[in-house]
Amino acid sequence: MIIDLRASDPLTRFETDICIVGAGAAGITLARQLKDSGLRILLLESGGIDFEADIQALADGPSTGHDYYQLADSRLRFFGGTTAIWGGRCAEFNPIDLERRDWVPHSGWPISVADLRPYYDEARSLLGLPPIESPEALWPQLGRTVPKFAKGSLTADFWQFTPQTEQFTLRKCNDLVESDTVRIVLHATVTAIDTENDRNQIKSLSVGDISGRSATISANQYILAAGGIDNARLMLASNIGNGYDQVGRYFMEHPHARGGRMVNGRFWQLLKILHGRMRDRKGHMHAPLVRPSQVMQKREGILNSAFTLAARQPPQANMVAPVKAYNGLKHALAPTKTNRSLWLNVKKATTRFNEIAGPLRPRALAAMGWDLTAIIRAEQAPNPDSRVKLAQERDAFGMPRAELDWRFCELDKHSVKVMMHEFASQLEQMGIGRFDPAPWLDDAATLWTTDPLISAHAKGGYHHMGTTRMSGSPRTGVVDADCRVHGVKNLYVAGSSVFATSGWANPTLGIMALSLRLADHLVHENEKIVRPQSMVRA
Repeated sequence: MIIDLRASDPLTRFETDICIVGAGAAGITLARQLKDSGLRILLLESGGIDFEADIQALADGPSTGHDYYQLADSRLRFFGGTTAIWGGRCAEFNPIDLERRDWVPHSGWPISVADLRPYYDEARSLLGLPPIESPEALWPQLGRTVPKFAKGSLTADFWQFTPQTEQFTLRKCNDLVESDTVRIVLHATVTAIDTENDRNQIKSLSVGDISGRSATISANQYILAAGGIDNARLMLASNIGNGYDQVGRYFMEHPHARGGRMVNGRFWQLLKILHGRMRDRKGHMHAPLVRPSQVMQKREGILNSAFTLAARQPPQANMVAPVKAYNGLKHALAPTKTNRSLWLNVKKATTRFNEIAGPLRPRALAAMGWDLTAIIRAEQAPNPDSRVKLAQERDAFGMPRAELDWRFCELDKHSVKVMMHEFASQLEQMGIGRFDPAPWLDDAATLWTTDPLISAHAKGGYHHMGTTRMSGSPRTGVVDADCRVHGVKNLYVAGSSVFATSGWANPTLGIMALSLRLADHLVHENEKIVRPQSMVRA
């Protein structure tokens, strides 16, 4: 059932067992997993069915650290959230990503990949992905030879792509719309989190719409699933779970950068192996990448970053007109359903062309003076000074806006530098050719540099992680191993804001796995199944 707060009676009150704030990948996955539990589920979405400029403006705020996207453009406020423009790229954490690494300050989760394994498997099934296979098993299926990097050096891995990227738009969520136990409330922005006197339990939520309508939510359990920026913003604005000043800290992205370029040699041999996307015998899409092996990470004291090879204009070149026009049009058009469909169709056509052209396209571009470039998609180290704060300015509800202070540390750059020099060494040993790491890696005055010529997403992957991180203690994080906020009995957080480290993997698959795990925990926590009943009363 769908309820639009704009069409509800004034001062509506909703009573439910579980209230989920945010209808993105985390919130929708939670609702889907809980809908057959017998519990009453209320799923709140700040926006409507499609993009609305006045609602999207609620996401705005200042950015005072390293240059980042405009915050109003960095995540979407309507049902399905930013997954409405998701490219479907999926990967899983490696075991080392969740382990405590002596060379990575503030690393270590209170859970392991083994704890996520059954939920990863379930998430893969929901996304239409095949069961996980090792890279060694995948290479022969793809008809390509594994790059012969030395043992304990770099390793070749894969991203996978879900065949259906619109998993979370409303037209794909009829199971929730038609459920007797789930109510979806649109245009319902949380404006206050009200606690009991001792502040260790949530009593209710206040929600509103910019039209002036408002409502109160009363639930047994509450889950914030509003994204890495707004989860922290809501908790900071309500002064909840922040006894040790941990809320909003450790903001991480997967920052992008230019890692270096091939100079000469038989590098097309390597490009034929590592370039573009490819399909296995069953039609599943994969894209190769290179990252440091676990042995190399431990030996060199570096992060688990990844890179790919592609033809790109050299640094400081004037962006070619077609690319400039495409990027300008993409960012100028509002992300409405029509424009999203146009963008996805263009992306599909481009992907298909690249599949057919294979390595010939970058070879032709290189003949035009473009570089064969290593494009970095980096793990960022958890840094307590990289954070989401409350800004002085306020939104249409009078709530403080989020302020992002995105920062890097020396380990971020060091990891890329070591990886690029190792790549150069390996290519020389294999007799393939010469690779020059990017000059900024040796510039002591530069901690990180963003290059608009390497990607349409030049600054990062729009991956907001870490601001309500998982930890074994409230002194080092915000939620426990079950995603419950330390010191608050009935408040949980879902999504990549609970990531304690960012790893190399794109976050959506991990978000879904953690949400499925949280759903099981919530069912277990409810001592009895409550039969569905009326959830709304005036």
